[in-house]
Amino acid sequence: MKKQYQVYGMGNALVDFEIETTTEELASLNIEKGVMTLIEADRQQALLEAFQGKHHSRACGGSAANTIIGAQSLGAKCFYSCKVADDETGHFYRDDLISHGVSTNLTEESLETGDTGKCLVMITDDADRTMNTFLGITGNIDYSQINQEALLNSEYLYIEGYLSSSPTALGAAVKARKFADENQVKTAFSLSDPNMVKFCREGLDAIIGEGVDILFCNLDEATMYSDTNNLEEATQKLSKIAKTLIVTLGAEGALIANGESIIRVAGNQVKAVDTNGAGDLFAGSFLYAISNGYSLEKAGQLASFASAQLVTQFGPRLTNSGVDKVKAFAADLSKG
Repeated sequence: MKKQYQVYGMGNALVDFEIETTTEELASLNIEKGVMTLIEADRQQALLEAFQGKHHSRACGGSAANTIIGAQSLGAKCFYSCKVADDETGHFYRDDLISHGVSTNLTEESLETGDTGKCLVMITDDADRTMNTFLGITGNIDYSQINQEALLNSEYLYIEGYLSSSPTALGAAVKARKFADENQVKTAFSLSDPNMVKFCREGLDAIIGEGVDILFCNLDEATMYSDTNNLEEATQKLSKIAKTLIVTLGAEGALIANGESIIRVAGNQVKAVDTNGAGDLFAGSFLYAISNGYSLEKAGQLASFASAQLVTQFGPRLTNSGVDKVKAFAADLSKG
């Protein structure tokens, strides 16, 4: 029987503030480039003041939210569980999420007193993204935010690795993954960021448990998690904990391994201006494709194409014309 949702996501709810900056400015502000760093509210406010007058855009975000919205934009039916506060930023987040057609646990009654999480996404002229995140109330996400009925009626549960940085979020992610396993809901997981592998390895291990159906990671995360500098060796090790492994390789495309074969997905040559959200959209596009009957190879091709379109623009969301272009590409793939 066809399920109501193709992908059920859980992750941090962060309002993203995207800022254009330079490598030199990051260094002057003592910001580690290219990774996600957790910071306190006062540090984030100081950075916002330092960047005053720079280009800013605001959107509901968080890694898994970007993935879910990406899948929804291509035609998947998705649900997203998260936690925001009863403040202006939290209401903005909820309204923005719903405006994309995503079902959610967030209701007016569910919003609590506190501060909604925010993420400064700093884009340098090499198209790299650096994130400084104040978790706020999203760091307290727990299993009460999970809608078990919706999860039971989903093909996939998708969890972001960033949840490993908070004890309550980690506990919720582990419990949700176990519930999915017990009820034949397939599981997909992203390592999310090299700093999660570096500082939250035990949490990542706990979420993965005895293994997941799909594991997403980039090359740095794959080699760090596998304690090797070799992609082939990392692939062998990670394939022991994932039925399907996807390693994204930036402009070089991606590698997909499923225990039987290794598929190389070619990259798409474009001029990148902003890589923020590219990995998230890759995961969302892949999950959309695989839950709609595409082969692993074609799902990878679609995901690679979609993320390549995203990096040509600023922001973690495809424009309407970008979505149309990806949908056209997906239609052509389905004919082949």
